[in-house]
Amino acid sequence: MSGGWVRHDGSPPGIWPRLGLLLLAALVLLMPAVLPAGAQAARPLKLVALGDSLTAGYRLPADAAFPAVLERELRKKGHAVTVANAGVSGDTSTGGLDRVDWSVPDGTDGVILELGANDMLRGTDPAVTRKALDTIITRLKGRGIPVLLAGMRASANLGPDYVARFDALYPDLAKQHELVFYPFFLAGVAGERGLNLDDGLHPNTKGVEAVVAGILPAVESFLARLGKPER
Repeated sequence: MSGGWVRHDGSPPGIWPRLGLLLLAALVLLMPAVLPAGAQAARPLKLVALGDSLTAGYRLPADAAFPAVLERELRKKGHAVTVANAGVSGDTSTGGLDRVDWSVPDGTDGVILELGANDMLRGTDPAVTRKALDTIITRLKGRGIPVLLAGMRASANLGPDYVARFDALYPDLAKQHELVFYPFFLAGVAGERGLNLDDGLHPNTKGVEAVVAGILPAVESFLARLGKPER
């Protein structure tokens, strides 16, 4: 039989299978657009921890520093998040201000701000610390980047006037800028010999784990805020 065969409707052989494949390919291409937003893979939130040696992980392996431990614990709780380490040992609040623009890249979803311990240890006027932190927060908010403020407390040997002025600046800034606020970064760790290195100032690996356990609820509250418009 020359000339091949045709279907009873007159169509050439093979056209329906080919049309089916074309339709299937078109559906695959359109699927990301038609799926509900929640069904698409979420981009991990990008946090930056901007701080001093307490953030950097002084004398600790990189994977034992505060940002790395915090990221692991958040992921265990189901949060898709990365936490970049922008801690610099010895940094003051003014030093953090000097580098905030390049330490916090575009595309950052939120910043955990931990600075001021070195100001306190040097006896820096709390007004200087307040102004630097205020400027950091204002600059980040101007870029649309929310801030979680981690507070610090002054050593009692600096005198009651200094302690009162220094300790007050963190809650004042948090209230002024309506920030998620964790009152004392070293809560439950400061002064605990078993949680600190031999210098008595910097957390050891267990100390960092304790810091993360303490701040974790505040960070989760912060994550819940991300994506909402800043005032």
